[in-house]
Amino acid sequence: MKQLLLKTWLTRGWLACLLWPVAKIHGMAVRLRRTLYRNGFLRSERFGVPVIVVGNVVAGGAGKTPLVMALVKHLHVQGLPVGVVSRGYGRSGHESLEVRPETPVNESGDEPALIKRSTGVPVFVASRRIDALRALLAAYPATAVVVCDDGLQHYALQRDIEIAVFDDRGVGNGWLLPAGPLREPWPERRQQGLDLVLHTGQKPAFEGFTSSRQLADHATAADGSRVALTALRGRPLVALAGIANPEVFFAMLRARGLTLEKTIPLPDHHDFEGENLAACAGHTVLCTEKDAVKLFSMPALAQLHLLSVPLEFSPEPAFFAALDALLAPMLSQLPLPHGHQIT
Repeated sequence: MKQLLLKTWLTRGWLACLLWPVAKIHGMAVRLRRTLYRNGFLRSERFGVPVIVVGNVVAGGAGKTPLVMALVKHLHVQGLPVGVVSRGYGRSGHESLEVRPETPVNESGDEPALIKRSTGVPVFVASRRIDALRALLAAYPATAVVVCDDGLQHYALQRDIEIAVFDDRGVGNGWLLPAGPLREPWPERRQQGLDLVLHTGQKPAFEGFTSSRQLADHATAADGSRVALTALRGRPLVALAGIANPEVFFAMLRARGLTLEKTIPLPDHHDFEGENLAACAGHTVLCTEKDAVKLFSMPALAQLHLLSVPLEFSPEPAFFAALDALLAPMLSQLPLPHGHQIT
C-alpha cells in the first residue's frame, strides 16, 4: 500500500494525493446517490417525450453547448419539434423562465441565450431542470424531443438517451473531484446508462465518436454585418474569451493567420460587469459567440470595434446515425401529435 501511494504521489501529483481521501468519500457519495435514485428512494420524474441529456463527466466545459445546438439543428431538419431545457448557470434568478430573444442574459444565462439565438427553438431555464421541462411542455405541448443542456448528474430527471462529451483532457488523472476532474467514476459511469460518447478535441483519449470544429470564415458585428477573417490580417487585434479554455480560441484565431497583439483569458461564464476594456480602444476585439451574447448588449462597450467569431462544430455522421437509431423506436411509440419518424 505504501509503494502504491508513493507511486501515485509521484505520477499524479502531491496535491491530488493529499485530496485523495476526500475524492474517495466523494465517489462513495456519488454511488450512493445513484443507487437511491435507481431504487426509488429518491424521487425522479419521467415525462411523455424522449429526453436527451448532454453533459460532462469531467468538470469544466468540454463542448456540450455546441453539441446541443448541433443536435437541435439535426432533429429540427427532420421536422421534429424540439425544445431545450437548462439550469442557466450564472443567471440572477431561480424561477422557471422561457428564454426569448429579448430576455436579458443575466436572467437566462449565457449558454441558454446562445442556444436560443442560434437555433430559435423553445428554451426554458429553471434551477431544477424538471421544472424547466414541465414549463416547456405546458407552453409547447407538441414538443416531440427535449434536449437537456448539461444534467448528467441531475437524476431527478429521468432520461432516455445520455451523451457524455470529452475534450482533449480525457479523464485527466482519473480521480474524482477534488483530487481530479471527474464528477463521477470512470469508466464505471460508462456502463451505467451512458449511451454515446463524443470527443470534441483533436486527440481522443479513448473510444468514442469524434467531431470537427473550426472557426467560421467570418466574424460578426453586433448589427449582424460580417467581416471576412482574411480582411483582419495585419490589423491590431485583441482577443478575449470567457470560456472553459480560452487558449483554444486564441490558438484557433492564430491558425487562421491572425496576429493577436493581446489576449485576455477570463473565467468561464464571465459576466463582464464593470470590466474595464478601455485599453482595447482603437483595436478590433475578437470574442466567442458565448461572450458576444453579453458584450453586444452593453452600451458601455459601444466604442469598441467588437466582433464575435462563430464556431462551426459538427459530430461525425456515424454519431448522428447512432443517435437516430436510439431515438427512432421512442418516437414511433409517441401518441399523436408527437408521433414522428426519423428518416
